[in-house]
Amino acid sequence: MPTDRTEPPTVPYLPTVPYLPTGSTFGPAEIAAVERVLSSGNRLSCGPERELFEREFAEHLGARYAISLTNCTVALELATYLLGLRRGDNVIATPQTYQANVTALLGLPVDVRFGDIDPDTLNLCPESVADLVDERTRAIFLVHYGGNPADLNRLLEITAGRDIAVIEDCAHALGATSHGTGLGTRGTFGCWSFQSYKNISTLGEGGMLTVADPALAEVARRIRSIEPDADFAPRAGRVFPGMDPPADGVERHEKNAYLEDCVALRHPGTNSTLAEPAAAVGRVQLGRLAGFVARRREIADRLDRALGEIEGLRVQSRRPGARSAHHLYTCFVEPDTGIDRDAVAARLRAAGIEIQLRYFPVHLLPEWRYRGHGLGECPVAERIWFTEQLNLPIYPQLTDAQVDYMIDKLAEVMAELRAAA
Repeated sequence: MPTDRTEPPTVPYLPTVPYLPTGSTFGPAEIAAVERVLSSGNRLSCGPERELFEREFAEHLGARYAISLTNCTVALELATYLLGLRRGDNVIATPQTYQANVTALLGLPVDVRFGDIDPDTLNLCPESVADLVDERTRAIFLVHYGGNPADLNRLLEITAGRDIAVIEDCAHALGATSHGTGLGTRGTFGCWSFQSYKNISTLGEGGMLTVADPALAEVARRIRSIEPDADFAPRAGRVFPGMDPPADGVERHEKNAYLEDCVALRHPGTNSTLAEPAAAVGRVQLGRLAGFVARRREIADRLDRALGEIEGLRVQSRRPGARSAHHLYTCFVEPDTGIDRDAVAARLRAAGIEIQLRYFPVHLLPEWRYRGHGLGECPVAERIWFTEQLNLPIYPQLTDAQVDYMIDKLAEVMAELRAAA
């Protein structure tokens, strides 16, 4: 006879050092900003907060134009569209990134070539790019991985005198500098994220596109506001004979329907404007950015010093003159130790240190394998991710006690695994 069996209760995983879903803190100033907007009686979309946030963001970076958007993916999509890529063009991208960096390229008839990465910075290796550039190359998509600035000087040397755009994915990089200059201002486009994990957030989602070309900025603003990127021509006669619009002041949303014909249509437009409460919070968070990054830097420096003394671990390097925003903290399990990186990650998680490995090599995702990419294409990125890379939690809310706990546990785990190797 069957008997009733009582399943043991599921014990929730309650980490000592969680990987928090918020990369900055929110307090009375952010709450007051939202209350101010909501109680103002002003519209909650396409208003003054958005314009002020864009102006302040551009001034912070030294960018010419900043265009706020609903998220960084939209910024990347707009940048990709504005490149004007055609069939037969090729684009060079990094494999060490979140999938959104190259998603817009999936639907285009272009040849996407993944360059390999530098094994220390995890950024796109310039010499790998130089090997891939040819007369059909039209763009390079780079990522400032973890907030660690890529070697933009060398990449711009490679593209000098060629019709090659540089798209800087700065999703991790707000607060980083290279030789004292803000990122996202030297390439053709800078694409920024204010998603919940990032160094500042606009209520969970948000993005920005920075650009120096006024014509490109104007097209981006138009598309963002659900206007098409199109050419119009005035009509000599009436479009709707006998039906002229009444001069009664009623809003009819007719735009240019009575006056012009569309003679070319390139993009239908999309509604991707950042809401006023989100923009207001973004302004407050931007003002607090220096403090957020200073705390991240303090934690990273402490981890670098301590982990650099642990046998079998290697800490991430930065180029001279580069200051990271420390959106991610990355270290490496040395391959000649015989220690399994996955065993390290599993033991840390069991000790209450929540681990997220960022990011799986994008060229090995199924949709990119469908496009013809595969194992062996980027050997450095593949080796680093599958056998060496380890990401530890880092965010301003981490306490010194939690940092000490991570250091102690990692030293303990590495010692145990060295003894067993």
